[in-house]
Amino acid sequence: MRSSSTTYHRYRCCICRIALRTKMDNSSEEESDFSESEINDYVDKPYEQLRTGRLVVKTANGILRCPFCMGKKKQDYKYKDLLQHASGVSKGSKNRNAKQKANHLALAKFLQNELASEADQAPRPAAPTPISQDSEKELYVWPWMGVIVNILVGEDRKSVCDSGYWMKKFAKYRPLNVYIFWNDNEPRAQAIVEFNNDWNGFVNATDFEKLFETNNHSKKNWKAETNLSLDIFGWCARADDYNSNEPIGEFLRQRGKLRTVSDIVNEATQSRNTVVENLTHEIDLTNENLDELQYKYNEKTMSLSRMLEEKDQLHHAFVEETRKTQRLARDNVRRILEEQEKLHQELETKKKKLDSWSKQLNKREALTEIERQKLDEEKKKNDMRNNSLQLASLEQRRADENVLRLVEEQKREKEEALSKILQLEKQLDAKQKLEMEIQELKGKLQVMKHLEDQDDVGVQQKMKEMDDDLNQKVEDLNDLHELYRTLVAKERESNDELQDARKELISGLQDQSSNARVNIGIKRMGDIDIKPFQNTCKQKFSPDEAMIQASTLCSLWQDNLTDPNWHPFKVVTIDGDSQENIDEDDEKLKGLKQEWGDEIYNAVVVALKEMNEYNPTKENMRGRSQKGKRTLEEGEELDVNARPYCLQLVQYLIVDRSRLPGGKIPTLNAFNSFTLKRISTVVLSVIAADVEVV
Repeated sequence: MRSSSTTYHRYRCCICRIALRTKMDNSSEEESDFSESEINDYVDKPYEQLRTGRLVVKTANGILRCPFCMGKKKQDYKYKDLLQHASGVSKGSKNRNAKQKANHLALAKFLQNELASEADQAPRPAAPTPISQDSEKELYVWPWMGVIVNILVGEDRKSVCDSGYWMKKFAKYRPLNVYIFWNDNEPRAQAIVEFNNDWNGFVNATDFEKLFETNNHSKKNWKAETNLSLDIFGWCARADDYNSNEPIGEFLRQRGKLRTVSDIVNEATQSRNTVVENLTHEIDLTNENLDELQYKYNEKTMSLSRMLEEKDQLHHAFVEETRKTQRLARDNVRRILEEQEKLHQELETKKKKLDSWSKQLNKREALTEIERQKLDEEKKKNDMRNNSLQLASLEQRRADENVLRLVEEQKREKEEALSKILQLEKQLDAKQKLEMEIQELKGKLQVMKHLEDQDDVGVQQKMKEMDDDLNQKVEDLNDLHELYRTLVAKERESNDELQDARKELISGLQDQSSNARVNIGIKRMGDIDIKPFQNTCKQKFSPDEAMIQASTLCSLWQDNLTDPNWHPFKVVTIDGDSQENIDEDDEKLKGLKQEWGDEIYNAVVVALKEMNEYNPTKENMRGRSQKGKRTLEEGEELDVNARPYCLQLVQYLIVDRSRLPGGKIPTLNAFNSFTLKRISTVVLSVIAADVEVV
């Protein structure tokens, strides 16, 4: 029974694995073009191919394989297993197509007719020895038992009456147990030797009996013995021993029963056929489940393929839109630079004309006092115009620098936006990848659940690992969903605030009617105040030359502030806190202080501190008469007359008019009901708002 159970489990696992692989490989094959009734007619062709050697069953090294199930993991069959495989497929479930059944039917026929000799060469777990027809009808005690009599009990009773002694003595026959029958009144004892209940046990029992027959100590010799011998006698237990009234007979009736060899063979054959039928039924059920799982797998695969195609289309559209946006940005920058160059050329032309007029006026000399006075007046006017043009040129240069800064800011903002978009793309890819892996793991778990009845510890462990992996990926997907919802909420909140600011700006632009001058402006933190330069230069140069020198010197030091290689700060620790202070020993600052004085030095130091403390690309509102930046709450308390000047500063900052819808700049009449809180965001609102104010 133990050997039969082992063979059953091994055969069951083998058949399940073969059926699983065969089903999945053949799921994509086309159905055969002949019906079930034509299977026997189609058998001849593959059978002839097997006979001629075109299809190889037995390889050069003696390994048997199935030529119709190539590429499978199982390729090393025993003769019996291969015959069962071919028979099972040819008589299998209706899910098998007719062509597969015909091929395997031809294989079974070939094995039975051409390779029948392989059945004798294959190792058999329990091959019964040939016995005569009379022996087949003879009644034996089953499970197989051996009888030992005439055991002489001497002084050393422990060794003779110990079952371990007899187990060791007959160890080569592999007995399961030895039972001793003896009482104190008898000088001789008897014993029963129990063997396995399979064919191996039968072989061992017959060999045990032959041992005594060879030594003339068989049952026949025991019955013929007239004088009591000192040797032991032994034989296999049969019907007469079973029906005996002695203790041995009573023991045999309790532990066994009488059966013929042919009955045992028929019972084993019937049990094997029942196992084959059960396995065939289980294979049919497994094949049906595999068909259903394969259909679901194909459906999920098609859905995922469509999702990936849609993702690729969206990515392509995004790339095209990005290229279009970058091309438009380059065109705008080029157009701005061309307009600036044109204005610069016009200013140079006018300046040359004024210089020419001034030279002509200097050459002319009036003879009368009235003519000299007129000439003096013309000279003064020309000088004033010349100074105005020079100042305009300086302002134009500063405007050019501001435009370049705005271009750099725009470029940086675009890069930040692109990086955010790429990050969102990566998160979307991770989310889709997790969804795909989750669906794949679910499919694998469904397949593994149908293999749970194989009692395979490896399969159970694999299912547990896949289940843990699936739970982890589901948690990761939920985290990504939560992060995505948080980002969407923040983006929506920011968008709502921007829309409110736009609405307030439109309302203020529509109601504005006042055009009074005010004492408020917008200053970029880190810009140098030009007034100290003008005051110092007026003390050293003439009034006209002082303005030019002040503007030149201020622009020079403004460039020094933006130099990334110059950082005149040092770190000091005060009460345990680290602070950055101006390095007064810096050579540039020392030279500036010695050459131009404390007023210009302090102006540069203030700009350096602002540059180090604040982002130089952000505007802060401040009063002209009060040196310092204003918060939004302080801005609400300022005079409302600051609105027109704020608009003029916006017009000065927005050199690129194309950034406004229609290229139109708001006029003074657009401001009449602003609050200073809205004025603090007017630069960003006017640039970003999708409105048109005339």
